[in-house]
Amino acid sequence: MKMIQDWTPARVGQLHDLYRNEWWSRERTLDETLRCIQGSQLCFGFADDGDQLQAFCRVVTDYVFKAFIFDVIVSPACRGTGWGERLIETVKTHPDIRGVQHFELYCLPELRDYYRRFGFSEDVSGMGLMRHTNPHHRAA
Repeated sequence: MKMIQDWTPARVGQLHDLYRNEWWSRERTLDETLRCIQGSQLCFGFADDGDQLQAFCRVVTDYVFKAFIFDVIVSPACRGTGWGERLIETVKTHPDIRGVQHFELYCLPELRDYYRRFGFSEDVSGMGLMRHTNPHHRAA
């Protein structure tokens, strides 16, 4: 397992392939995948011995109060082998953000126990998630 820090066109293509395997990201285009990486402050990836991307997440942050973790993904072949744990620990200990007040992420109810292992909780001081779906999303 090696950490990925260079997001070359080939590596972005590998990420797009990972996205296409998941219900929550399968509609993303290659161009959207590239723009998503470019718009995130930090991107973390791990590749296997064959240099194939197997795990990824990205962080949007103000470097002081919030570091929001998005798109935590591990290839189906590598789930249950510690890749996700390594990914989350890498984010939480990264020198640029290890001092932020809160790390936050979205997760499905069935993944809450998994993320609790890393110190995440549902206690968000009574806050709730709200969403507005932009009708112009694909027009950008």
